[in-house]
Amino acid sequence: MSQFTVNGLDCGAGRPSGRPMRRSQYIPFRLCLLVAVLSPAPVSLSSPADFGPCSVSFPRTIYLVRHGAYEQTAKVDPEVGGALTPLGIAEARLVAARLRGLPLHFDSITSSTMERARETAAIVRESLPEVEFHESSDLSECTPPTFRPLEGELPEEQAACAKRLDRVFAEHFRPASRTNGSDLIVAHGNVIRYLVTKALGVDTRAWLGFSVAHASLTVVRVRANGTMSVVAVGDIGHIPPNMQSWGTVDDPQLLPSKITP
Repeated sequence: MSQFTVNGLDCGAGRPSGRPMRRSQYIPFRLCLLVAVLSPAPVSLSSPADFGPCSVSFPRTIYLVRHGAYEQTAKVDPEVGGALTPLGIAEARLVAARLRGLPLHFDSITSSTMERARETAAIVRESLPEVEFHESSDLSECTPPTFRPLEGELPEEQAACAKRLDRVFAEHFRPASRTNGSDLIVAHGNVIRYLVTKALGVDTRAWLGFSVAHASLTVVRVRANGTMSVVAVGDIGHIPPNMQSWGTVDDPQLLPSKITP
């Protein structure tokens, strides 16, 4: 609340720096406003600088989408990974339609640089062409530490993965600076699960204890004070049961229809 003086009387909720307020000078704030309007004396308003820096934060909601089903047996660069299968393309279109139907405006879309995530993001962007788009290699799939040893995973590589994902969390999971924010991240199963454990404030090694399906939707809300709530994890309500997949050998496949002569 601004401070001002009228005819040498101090008004407002606070006290001017370096000048104690005497009781005889005090005027209730509402009466001060009336005096300020009726008095011919000049009124001096304190500048914003008199009150020090002002920081206002707003809530931010982060929508995390796992990529669609992808080709896992193709011999490709592991840094790039396989492309979406026909099933994965269909799943991506379904989650894109759901995102487009939400009653909100996304401020940004950020995708992993791996092929399956980039292709998923490209399909989503067909439904949200007006949204600013970014790519980040920090969102690429990796395996952070967990409670039990995993075959083929080196402890130093897992530690590096956790460090990278901690950086992602610090960058994205924070209050908005101007208005209520909504951001979309297209990433991977391990990445999303690790970020959820961070948002919950639990031991991050617990990420392996749950799963998120292909093209699923996970939602985390960051309040203005920086605290967080996990609204949804691995939501696949937009995908029919016969098209739901997790990356296992039991996943369904979409095959081309046979054409009979």
